Amino acid sequence: MVVIIVELVSGLTLARAYHNLTNRKRPMAKALMIQATGSGAGKSLTVAALCRIFADMGLWVAPFKSQNMALNSYITPEGGEIGRAQALQAEAARVLPSVHMNPVLLKASGEAGVQVIVHGKVLATMSSREYYRSKKTLWRAVEESYHQLSSSYDIIVIEGAGSPAEINLMDVDIANMAVAELAGAAVLLVGDIDRGGVFASLYGTLELLGRYRKYVKGFIINKFRGDLEILKPGLDMITQKTGVPVIGVIPWIDDIGLPEEDGLCIPRGSIQSLERFEGIKIVVLRLKYISNFTDFDPLLYEPDVELLYSDSVVEIENADVVIIPGSKNTVKDLLYLKQKGLIESILRAYHKGTEIVGLCGGYQMLSKKILDPERIESTYPEVEGIGLLDIETIFNKEKITSQVSAEPEKRQTLPYNFQGPIKGYEIHMGRTRGAVGLFRLRRLTPGREPQVVPDGSRNHNCWGTYIHGIFDNDDFRRSFINYIRQKKGLKPLQTGIVYSKMKERALNRLADLLRDRLDIEFILRQLRL
Repeated sequence: MVVIIVELVSGLTLARAYHNLTNRKRPMAKALMIQATGSGAGKSLTVAALCRIFADMGLWVAPFKSQNMALNSYITPEGGEIGRAQALQAEAARVLPSVHMNPVLLKASGEAGVQVIVHGKVLATMSSREYYRSKKTLWRAVEESYHQLSSSYDIIVIEGAGSPAEINLMDVDIANMAVAELAGAAVLLVGDIDRGGVFASLYGTLELLGRYRKYVKGFIINKFRGDLEILKPGLDMITQKTGVPVIGVIPWIDDIGLPEEDGLCIPRGSIQSLERFEGIKIVVLRLKYISNFTDFDPLLYEPDVELLYSDSVVEIENADVVIIPGSKNTVKDLLYLKQKGLIESILRAYHKGTEIVGLCGGYQMLSKKILDPERIESTYPEVEGIGLLDIETIFNKEKITSQVSAEPEKRQTLPYNFQGPIKGYEIHMGRTRGAVGLFRLRRLTPGREPQVVPDGSRNHNCWGTYIHGIFDNDDFRRSFINYIRQKKGLKPLQTGIVYSKMKERALNRLADLLRDRLDIEFILRQLRL
């Protein structure tokens, strides 16, 4: 998802939106919090739907998640890094994303621990114990961000993290009931019935909450596939046992058409589907530390594209395009590819004409070598890269995070009949030098002149770039696909797919579904609206 900052955002220019966020004075916002019995129960999309429902009512609403652990991240207009889910929720609320919507972001970094990002910027890489010892510092950031949003909006829809009933962690909690208490929020607890044991999960979670139990005002059952009449006695019984009503049952949704945050949902694909498919076959390498895999979601909706996530030699060598995606640990994932023998497969695919594309960490892997003299990402001071691009990458401590606009350099124009511009964002630690200059990239920061730098490199049918969200650009995506079609002897196809409009329709469908299945009047009463 790319915010194009020169466009209107729900009738607000960027300058006016920021003025409203920082200068709007009003009573503290009403707060609604969505927690769940465990990860993956549907908190993120429930928050997105409620943000859209409240926005449709004419309310000024913002999402908030105090602490998010995710490798899918997004860069806000002010250049800060937040969870991708909070950016989508802001889009659902029809407001610009801000670092205050996700003040603490955690990005797992393997044995090194977790990279801790506070208010959009890297604080440190910490072990679990170091992180929990930093609770006071992190909690101050949470309080600051919540009060900033609360003084600027009518409603804050808060997303919890994991389960609020982790009794061994309640004293260091900065994501669930501590936030509910800070905000005075009415909590709705979501249970995933598809996993089984939903009534036990709801009952057990409530019993373990102790003094925080009073904040839970309603239950939501999500991912229901069966006959509602058969379920109804259970709804009555859980209400009788807990005193907490079930305010909605949400059906299983096969494909709502919105980006997923959890890497567990990445499909593997199959060899059989590759053999049957007659369009364009794109394989994204399934890395151990894959990040920002939502970069490729727009390709899923092109009618002539089959997108697979795979680490299979057969699938790589039978693809029309092989994409090496972003990674939270570039060196570890590069060594993983070597260990699996996939480097040789990538090279064989390249030499027979397959298009090889590297994004961010994948771009770095295509280097001749990766240098890490300060051991920022790994214990290796130097690692040999795949070597398809005449570049080298060196890691340093400064992380570049910026929204960008880019155009292809005329002397290295991509053979896709595309002139630009491209909108996207950068998130990377390394700097790449050598035969760089595929794109002319402008880093965009409000109130400053754009910084113009070269980006990307190309070598025949291999290229790479640091631009996340490049495939969100409809003209670029279709030009890229049509070039591959022509290489296969197929005619170009004009689909007219506008990815931003597809997401907008999907958000509206999701909001309509929850508006129909939830007791919205009950929710409004909890908010005293």
